[in-house]
Amino acid sequence: MSDDDFMQESDEEEYDFEYEDDEDEPDAGEVTIENKYYNAKQTKLTDPDEAITEFLGLPELEEEKGDWGFKGLKQAIKLEFRLGRYEDAVAHYKELLTYVKSAVTRNYSEKSINNMLDFCEKTSAAAAAAGDKTAARFMESFYELTLTCFQSTNNERLWLKTNIKQAKLLLDRQQYADVMRKLRDLHKACQRPDGSDDPSKGTYLLEIYALEIQMYAERKNNKQLKQLYQRALLVRSAVPHPKIMGIIRECGGKMHMSEENWKDAQSDFFESFRNYDEAGSLQRIQVLKYLLLTTMLMRSNINPFDSQETKPYRNDPRIAAMTDLVEAYQHDDIHRYEDVLHKNPDLLQDAFIAENIDEVTRNMRTKAVLKIIAPYTRLRTCWIAEQIRISDAEVQDILGFLIVDGRIAGAIDQQAGVLELDSHVDADRVDAMTQLSQAMAGLADAIFNSTAPSLRTGGALEDDGKGGAFGSFTPRSGRTARGRGRGGGGANISARLQGKQQVGRSAA
Repeated sequence: MSDDDFMQESDEEEYDFEYEDDEDEPDAGEVTIENKYYNAKQTKLTDPDEAITEFLGLPELEEEKGDWGFKGLKQAIKLEFRLGRYEDAVAHYKELLTYVKSAVTRNYSEKSINNMLDFCEKTSAAAAAAGDKTAARFMESFYELTLTCFQSTNNERLWLKTNIKQAKLLLDRQQYADVMRKLRDLHKACQRPDGSDDPSKGTYLLEIYALEIQMYAERKNNKQLKQLYQRALLVRSAVPHPKIMGIIRECGGKMHMSEENWKDAQSDFFESFRNYDEAGSLQRIQVLKYLLLTTMLMRSNINPFDSQETKPYRNDPRIAAMTDLVEAYQHDDIHRYEDVLHKNPDLLQDAFIAENIDEVTRNMRTKAVLKIIAPYTRLRTCWIAEQIRISDAEVQDILGFLIVDGRIAGAIDQQAGVLELDSHVDADRVDAMTQLSQAMAGLADAIFNSTAPSLRTGGALEDDGKGGAFGSFTPRSGRTARGRGRGGGGANISARLQGKQQVGRSAA
């Protein structure tokens, strides 16, 4: 139909609009529930107990299960869990799960339940840090109820997420046998019928690998850890959360550190820091400390804060102690290095730093000992200890290592506490004098051997300038005449040489 035809038909017809009152207006009962919900949200900041009562009253106001009852239960559970009313929270969570099948949409319920579990997990972690282990025990009930509910509704995605969260909880509690069973189930769920990894579930696979890598890192099983680490890096079909890659790279860096592979450890720690930073995780500060630690172990003079990613943290007070250590190490300032360690005992509260900082400290002290003993051939070990501010036993241990390693030549008298170094100065001088004497003797023999035949024939001084014993040398006439007047040059020179040899023997 053309526009003209449409206009012609429009002219012939009249259109009447019918208005239906109250069709789009909310029901009075719904307005009451909504107002009650938002009033309770305002009350929860000042009177959480009253807010819980208000939230729990919302489901009763609905004729059928709907969004407002779901929201009210959700808010009540969070408040109860925060206040430590764990049994009430579990009971109301069980009621909340009945809304999932029909009252709310699948995507909304999945997102809400996932956020609920995240909230409870963070709250239980904070409670555990404060010494309350009860919250972690009730978290298992949350996970079990969730798995039972969503397994019956065939929601595989939320089932996988909940299982991964439960495995993490078990790992935090160091229940490694339960973690292994849970990880086996998760791996099966992410595999094809032929047993190969399902590329469509790459994101979940990386989360599973991250948990498994953490477990083997805690148990120091480097063989399994290395295999899993390499398999995790081969997963290309996933778009994982940066925090997951941060965990994997951090564990990889620790693995390389245990193998004293400082270069690869530095690379992994840098990637881990970058991912944690992108995810906004506070773990980035701790990993940055590990990165500074590897800089010292590599004996590198490159400033780790030259990169664009680390530059904003140069003056961060949380890493000031590690920054001072790096500067002292790069300037070989043992006193400043020891002062930083003594003034920051919290630096060694991290087990990984405490385990690896000893290697750095030993390198610093070894360089300081070598610098101190350089001008001396004999000195007391207790004096060296005073200069470096460490114990005498530690000094003797370092000196023993240097002697065995061939970096110094000497011996330690442990009973007297004295280090005696072999002096190379006199030996070098004797060698030089010996070589000079041998060279002079060789030169004298060469001259004597070349001149002796001519001297014996008596023709050396009558050479006509065309050769002879002294080449093109032509003696002056006066000297030649005196030689001839004394009975011939050759005979007189031989006599004088014999006289000098006799005088030399008598002086000797």
